[in-house]
Amino acid sequence: MLPWCNSMTMGLHLAEISQAVTPGAHAVVVLDQAGWHTSAKLKVPTNLTLLPLPPKSPELNPAENIWQYLRDNWLSNRVFTSGRQIVDHCCDAWNKLVDQPWTIMSIGLRDWAHGF
Repeated sequence: MLPWCNSMTMGLHLAEISQAVTPGAHAVVVLDQAGWHTSAKLKVPTNLTLLPLPPKSPELNPAENIWQYLRDNWLSNRVFTSGRQIVDHCCDAWNKLVDQPWTIMSIGLRDWAHGF
């Protein structure tokens, strides 16, 4: 959990992804065009390539469905008494989700993408 969305924290995120890539392999990271994803300040590890989606195309981004799933199942209709409680609740929801890899895979599937 990071406190900001900016090119520095995105760089930390990319470094984590980079460490999970098999040595000698290369990975493509699909992302939207948020400012911190496209900043000239962003340091991209050499074993990653960023593939930005076209603007205004959430239907192409499976992560949008992940956020919706989190809201529908664990994050909506809540009242929090502190910022710490919000962070703790969001981390708990995320951990519940990552314990369900088959759910994540089914949320991210795009039927139209399997015809190629």
